[in-house]
Amino acid sequence: MIISKQKPFDEILDILSGIDNIFVLGCGKCAKKLHTGGEPEVLVMRTKLLDAGKNVVGYGVKSTACTMNSWEEFCAENDNYDESGNKNSIKDADAILMMSCGSGISVISCVSDIPVYPALNTTAIGGVLFDEIVSNQCAMCGQCSIDVFGGICPSTRCPKGLMNGPCGGSDDGICELGNDRECAWKNIEDRLNQLQSQQSLVDIQKPKDYSIPLN
Repeated sequence: MIISKQKPFDEILDILSGIDNIFVLGCGKCAKKLHTGGEPEVLVMRTKLLDAGKNVVGYGVKSTACTMNSWEEFCAENDNYDESGNKNSIKDADAILMMSCGSGISVISCVSDIPVYPALNTTAIGGVLFDEIVSNQCAMCGQCSIDVFGGICPSTRCPKGLMNGPCGGSDDGICELGNDRECAWKNIEDRLNQLQSQQSLVDIQKPKDYSIPLN
């Protein structure tokens, strides 16, 4: 799951400065689950834009914003009338305001001749654990060695990205950043002890080789 949060509305207005005809597009997957870009959030954004003097020519929620098979078919699906009888057409837009992660924005930008602008900030890769959203689960480094750390990625869970830890700033299992944030390396140690794989705590892990292409 891609973790995102909505930009401040004033920042969104700045991004859309000089643009009047806007189509608001949400995502029915991650953004919907996070309540940052599902239909309720899209409708709220539509209302706020209208109140700010913008002309919202339409709105919709794509089932998966980062997947596009046919732009023409998508435009045809979003050329209709809403429940109130108002024209709802992406073809009339001067800009698309995307309420999705950066991946969705990139995909739409690749196929659309309409400029695409972000309403959200993409912050992390996460997941769902017992119906709770958990963030910072993966750093997308392209060199996954998470098994060494008992399934806990230090590249993203540790604020310093330490591959060998803990650092000297942790205190009684709490990160030096405070706010009762647990030290990632304390979590790793507990997990490896549970798995009886303590050797991983002894072995020195090499730094990531960032010269290796991700693709």
